[in-house]
Amino acid sequence: MKSSQQLFDRAKKVMPGGVNSPVRAFKSVGLTPRFIEKACGNKIYDIEGKEYLDYVGSWGPMILGHADPKVIAAVQQRVSKGLSFGACTELEVELAELICDNIPHVEMIRMVNSGTEAVMSALRLARGYTKKSKIIKFEGCYHGHSDAMLVKAGSGAMTFGDPDSAGVTCGAAADTLLARYNDLASVELLMEKNRDDIACVIVEPTAANMGVVPAEPGFLQGLRNLCDRFGALLIFDEVITGFRLAFGGAAAYFGVTPDLVTYGKIIGGGMPVGAYGGRREIMECVSPLGSVYQAGTLSGNPIAMTAGIETLQQLLVNPSIYDRINEMGQYLADGLRSASGFTVNHIGSLVCMFYTKEPVTDYDSACKSDTQGFGHVFKELLEAGIYVAPSQYEAMFINSCFTKEELDFTIESYKKALKK
Repeated sequence: MKSSQQLFDRAKKVMPGGVNSPVRAFKSVGLTPRFIEKACGNKIYDIEGKEYLDYVGSWGPMILGHADPKVIAAVQQRVSKGLSFGACTELEVELAELICDNIPHVEMIRMVNSGTEAVMSALRLARGYTKKSKIIKFEGCYHGHSDAMLVKAGSGAMTFGDPDSAGVTCGAAADTLLARYNDLASVELLMEKNRDDIACVIVEPTAANMGVVPAEPGFLQGLRNLCDRFGALLIFDEVITGFRLAFGGAAAYFGVTPDLVTYGKIIGGGMPVGAYGGRREIMECVSPLGSVYQAGTLSGNPIAMTAGIETLQQLLVNPSIYDRINEMGQYLADGLRSASGFTVNHIGSLVCMFYTKEPVTDYDSACKSDTQGFGHVFKELLEAGIYVAPSQYEAMFINSCFTKEELDFTIESYKKALKK
């Protein structure tokens, strides 16, 4: 039988760190990553056959659970017709219509292949539309690994204690300004100092890459007001929150309308996909209609479109899915809070326990969490058959397959791990 250790040893010889994405390396928790063989519902199975309750869910897209029968059947049927054409298909039109017909602030949309690509393209579009060069992002928010966004990045970069990246030039980062999350005054100060040159403000409407840090009441509306006042665009990065907090994402959940939005994760049903969209007058600046260039050979891939269509249709016709996963998120958060005494942030079906008793509202307060304590508990949970992200600064994702009995087991496992 193959083991994860054997596969990791092989992988390290041919891939940097033995992985294709840094946080998978388990480096911050001092373990060997588990190599996954299969998944079903809310469970994954590693190459050695061990079963885990999965709170990663491919980092968010598996809202219906792994290997949802309807999604799998649709993909299997589509695969027999070909994998990719590099040409137009009816499927990409159908998915675009499904989104635009049901999300009022998305009048036009462009499919891409990842969240990183979606953000990179949306930023270029914002600059092209406004004819301004500077952008404002927030400390601890992660918007993919394009150069301009790797300034105080969250998620995997935080895991290794180095929020910047080598290889990013001063020129690439010079037009990226940093504000403090949940602090409108820090945004207003930057806008005042760069009054005529702010193209956009980009924000995770619920930060989910420095742990789960919800926007405080009035913060997102305050950003909307500031952008209107200074003639900048407001971009919601909804790669994680899109179609998870609600079908209309965080924009619908909070009742605040962005100018542009980026999607990923759920809109591909687990397949590689991303998208950016927004007001028609802005989106019409994109080539071939306008002068903002962006292209992609695999954009609108028929397999990804098929998985996305089936996933979104299920969410659209079964809104009770949101009631269920949000109830489960509340139940898990309350249980972990009671069991640990630590700060547990949650919104909808996103949950994160910080190993600190102080409130976590921004990057600085998130960094006060005891990462060694997290690493200890992570090991105990893994042994108990509970798979959470191998980083303090990630969310736990609830899908529609979880039961309260499984959540109780999870809470009890945390309690036992914290006592050891």
